Amino acid sequence: MASLGLSAAEREAVEAFRRDVVEPSMTSLVILDFWAEWCGPCKALTPILEKVAAAYADKGVVLKKINVDENKLIAAQFRVQSIPTVYALFQGQLVADLTPARTESQLKQYLEQILKQLPVQGEAQAREAELEPLVAMGEEVLAGGDSARAVGIFSQLIEMAPEEPAVVSGLARALVGAGQLDEAEALLAALPDEARKDAAIARAQSAVALAREAQPVDDLGALQRRIAADPADLDARFELAGGLMAAGDRDGAADQLLAIIAADRGWNEGAARARLLKLMEVVGLEDPWTGATRRRLSALLFT
Repeated sequence: MASLGLSAAEREAVEAFRRDVVEPSMTSLVILDFWAEWCGPCKALTPILEKVAAAYADKGVVLKKINVDENKLIAAQFRVQSIPTVYALFQGQLVADLTPARTESQLKQYLEQILKQLPVQGEAQAREAELEPLVAMGEEVLAGGDSARAVGIFSQLIEMAPEEPAVVSGLARALVGAGQLDEAEALLAALPDEARKDAAIARAQSAVALAREAQPVDDLGALQRRIAADPADLDARFELAGGLMAAGDRDGAADQLLAIIAADRGWNEGAARARLLKLMEVVGLEDPWTGATRRRLSALLFT
């Protein structure tokens, strides 16, 4: 922001803006709120901005308020024509117009989208970077089938970050793998409603639900013989899929569920497709197995 030709008061305002807004924006996401004492809508918006900024403080979000009557030059530089006007700044650059967000949920939605795209440096991001390799190690152990060891790893991590979705999800799924379904359900039930919307938590919830559905079968061979005698016995196929899942045979379970979908897409109100989607979510949407299974499902549904 140029300062040539400005009065002493204007130069002071520019310097204050650089110090209080631009410099913090080098690492933080600054919510810039243009307001005035006489502006009723501004006063109504202020508590919402303050509440959300406080909630996102550990993610590197900072609220700065600019009184347009006292900082006319700054307001003019940002071409503020009406108030309230709310912008998001990062590294000295305008990155988003937050003015349309007038509710807490709308503002949070904006911030979540912005924070996913920018390298904002907050305590939460630093903690996540520290946890990432440890979570990856726990996931690798869990994927290798050592659920008991995975429980131990994630139990230690949850002491470090009790509200981190990836950690809670990992522990819940490890508990499921270890056969401790009640403990997994209790862990997830204790989460606040907002946390349950996270994709990692949804994955853990699917793991619990799938484990409840997929009851062990004493004699898988008997079901396989029933199906060999009558390939159209979809009840037997569905029961076999559950037994195979309980036994850890996801390939065999997927084969049976896909066979049901191929025979009758709407069978039992789409139970086979719903179970297959749940299985893919539990395995992980980025897992190569899930990608291959999704392609098999798409081939059935769209051909």
